[in-house]
Amino acid sequence: MTKNESEIPEQGDQHQGHAKTGLAMTSLAAIGVVYGDIGTSPLYAYREAMVAAGGHRGGVDPEHILGVLSVITWALIIVVTIKYVIILLRADNDGEGGTFSLLALVQRAMGRPTPIVLALGMLGAGLFYGDAAVTPAISVLSAIEGLKLVTPAVEPFLVPIAVIIIVVLFVFQSKGTASVAKFFGPIMMVWFTLLAAGGVMNLIQAPMVLQALNPIRAAELVTSNGALGFTILGAAFLAVTGAEALYADLGHFGRMPIRISWLAVVMPSLLLNYYGQGALLMTHPEAIENPFFRLYPEWAVLPMIVLAGMATVIASQAVISGAYSLTQQGVQLRLIPRLRIRQTSETQQGQIYMPEVNFWLMLGVLMLIVIFGSSSALAAAYGISVTGEMCITSILVMVVANRLWKMPLILSIAMMLPFLALDLTFFGANSMKIFSGGYVSLAIAAGMIILMWTWRRGAAIILKLERENDVPLDMIFRQMDSKSISTVPGTAIYLTGTPDMVPAAMLHSLKHFKALHEHIVILTIVTEDVPRVPNESRVNMEELNERFRKVELRFGYAEEPDVPKALLQCRKLGWKFDIMATSFILSQRSLKLSGQRRMPAWQSLFFFYLARNATRSSDYFRIPASRVVELGTLVNV
Repeated sequence: MTKNESEIPEQGDQHQGHAKTGLAMTSLAAIGVVYGDIGTSPLYAYREAMVAAGGHRGGVDPEHILGVLSVITWALIIVVTIKYVIILLRADNDGEGGTFSLLALVQRAMGRPTPIVLALGMLGAGLFYGDAAVTPAISVLSAIEGLKLVTPAVEPFLVPIAVIIIVVLFVFQSKGTASVAKFFGPIMMVWFTLLAAGGVMNLIQAPMVLQALNPIRAAELVTSNGALGFTILGAAFLAVTGAEALYADLGHFGRMPIRISWLAVVMPSLLLNYYGQGALLMTHPEAIENPFFRLYPEWAVLPMIVLAGMATVIASQAVISGAYSLTQQGVQLRLIPRLRIRQTSETQQGQIYMPEVNFWLMLGVLMLIVIFGSSSALAAAYGISVTGEMCITSILVMVVANRLWKMPLILSIAMMLPFLALDLTFFGANSMKIFSGGYVSLAIAAGMIILMWTWRRGAAIILKLERENDVPLDMIFRQMDSKSISTVPGTAIYLTGTPDMVPAAMLHSLKHFKALHEHIVILTIVTEDVPRVPNESRVNMEELNERFRKVELRFGYAEEPDVPKALLQCRKLGWKFDIMATSFILSQRSLKLSGQRRMPAWQSLFFFYLARNATRSSDYFRIPASRVVELGTLVNV
């Protein structure tokens, strides 16, 4: 349920904490979180593009070296710098970014949810989960594969080592990352400094690779090599995977720190490293086996492997945290079943842990590592989900530019169409890898889309069934003085999504107990299409008579709803809320497969599974178990 945009006070581009934190320190923190994924791309991106060009078959074509460098250079400039850093960071939803934030922003801009926009949002979210499973697997594998340069005997142990690292990483999630996150920025700053240093050391040996700055080199590579050029393009796209994190982490750091860190540190370091790899292959074609680690002297390889391992763990941590945040937003937007959310930091908002998400994501990553076994094999599974997500983002930003930025429709389309065309080109190039591994991320995305579609469809059916038996609230008022209805001391709060109708739990109380509490509150919890609702706009209260009142609590889609804490604000409105004298009466549904099904049997059973495993309302809304009374209802679906 959403409200008119004008009812929500503007919160500005950045949270107040951003203004208090020095810009330099915030930019350093952004380097540690935002750029972990794209910052570890040099480990495998250039190598995979050159292998796609046929370099592994002996002999490295200098034209391919320059062409691949040119593709990577202009992909970083056009896709990351212009599209994301300059344009997309403006499409914030009260300071928040990401797929669901953009979906909520578009829905607000259009005034109501539309099936097409909702489908695009679900597709984008599903593709993100596919990316979230592949990123830790390929990053960790690519880092530890450098050990083969130290001793080839380690090769049989690479997969077990990767499995151990991933298991430790995911097990550590329950402890929270607040205590170690302060080191992410400095570690990644050292990483980017050494990326640049390794590149410069080799670039001065073959400065002719600077010819790749000419975009004609990229165009010639793609157009003059037929299908091979398209294949190379798909592999070169690996250099910009992780660009979506710039937008997804907007709410954590703000627009300016993300821009400064990209333009001043990350982009120059990446380009210098890629050009250094190109220069190395010009003079030492045999280094194509692992051009990244070959950039450094032999004595520095092992320390770089250790640092690369740390960088890939940080990159994986950012993706895992992103999966938590996206899932939390999906739950609030009623696209995903309620899941357990644990706050892991008392001081930092957004530091959360979701056990179910953590388990399934870890399982997916481990399966990918064991099945594919190397970063080169996984490279085929990487990229297609990212390109698909970028295409959806370009389409949704057209709507935002037209409806919210008030740009003419033609100008909105003209602004984003070149980016959409480039995204579609990369998507087409990566689609050629579907049967060699790309099916993995698509299968994960499809599974998540089916989950969201099933949950939303099933919830809509249940709501429709319950409304068939709705009784207007004012009908209860006429029976209040009836001697057949007893009065119970205390206050009862009934949670409902339809505040003008009698809650199902109240109907059951009247039917079975012939009693109502002395004071009754009809409580509705509303999720707004903004990330956070300020406290002064949290509560609306309306007294209906001496016994009944309505209370509406409003939360943003990025918030963790704490109902008892929010109800304390009712004291300012005249209701002396005391949780120890209050009972929360909730409806607990039991679902049964109906002979006249409104969904296919498989989807109904899947919905039953999701509903049974969803977190109980009392736990999700942080209502103390000692104050909860649940009345069961049977619903035939």
